[in-house]
Amino acid sequence: MLTKLLPVRYLGIFSSLLQRLSRVRRFVLFLTLGLSLSLAVFVFSPTNTGNAPLTLAQNPASQDVVVRIGYQKAATILNAMKAKKDLEKALAAGAKVTWTEFPAGPPMLEAMNAGSIDFGYTGESPPIFAQAAGTPLVYVAYDPWSPKAEAIVVRKNSPIKTVADLKGKRVAFAKGSNTNYLVVKALEKAGLKYSDIKPAFLTPPDARAAFEGNNVEAWAIWDPYLVAAQAATGARTLTDGTGLVSNRGYYLAAKSFVQKQPLALKTVLAQVKKISDWAQKNPTDVAKFLSPELGIDAVVLEVAEKRRKYGVLPITKEVIAGQQQVADVFYKIKLLPKQVVVKDIVWQGS
Repeated sequence: MLTKLLPVRYLGIFSSLLQRLSRVRRFVLFLTLGLSLSLAVFVFSPTNTGNAPLTLAQNPASQDVVVRIGYQKAATILNAMKAKKDLEKALAAGAKVTWTEFPAGPPMLEAMNAGSIDFGYTGESPPIFAQAAGTPLVYVAYDPWSPKAEAIVVRKNSPIKTVADLKGKRVAFAKGSNTNYLVVKALEKAGLKYSDIKPAFLTPPDARAAFEGNNVEAWAIWDPYLVAAQAATGARTLTDGTGLVSNRGYYLAAKSFVQKQPLALKTVLAQVKKISDWAQKNPTDVAKFLSPELGIDAVVLEVAEKRRKYGVLPITKEVIAGQQQVADVFYKIKLLPKQVVVKDIVWQGS
């Protein structure tokens, strides 16, 4: 209708204007759509805070997380973390933490195999036996601990003077523990075989009772039980781990937890490191904290704290090689039912 009212010479100009207007509208439409898509990508991107990944608290899916931790009273870091409740504060609102106490590392990893816990800490030997048993666990970090933090002791009036004198004697220790490995290496250095002694597989409390009751001739044990026995009974050291073992500790996680909750795992490790750094710098405070928990005098515990090291360190090739050596020794003496390859269960996300 409008074209009928315009002179013929203006029709070409008007048509050209309509085409230009159409192109402008299309451009505005495409620009608007592009900005909307860019905003959507930014909002839903896992790196929407620059190059930093989402934290656990920023991840809505993390709010229904339950982190199940296994600990031992004598394991300073996890025990302190439980008391301080820093992990609960670091997790997203709605996330939960449960704590289960164990007398030693092997039963803790049995619980991990049963699906009852997600995270724990043990000495070097328990994860090897757990791997051989098919427990779906992963090494996520290690603690340097100290060779001086474990030893083979005898009563102060014992006629046993050297490790070689243990031939034919009853020696108490927790089966599959770090001190089990210490016994093997100490005997080896003394020219004895593992079969030359009579192992008494006992948890620390039962072993101490047997030791004080003269039911075993020697006891291989770690701190703080070691320092407590030395202070209370005058137990004499035949050898500690110096020159024999590394005596590292390991932070372990269930494979399913690593796969399904990597952010939660990293949050746990960050809090473990925070407590570990505090413990390394404050042995007196750590001893005071542990004293009522363990029923051991703080002055005695401080001795143990000053002869050990703390750390939350990534698993290196050197550490893996050391763990593999432990595994190979246990297999050689037929305590391990099959050979294991330690590197197969080392977390690659550290």
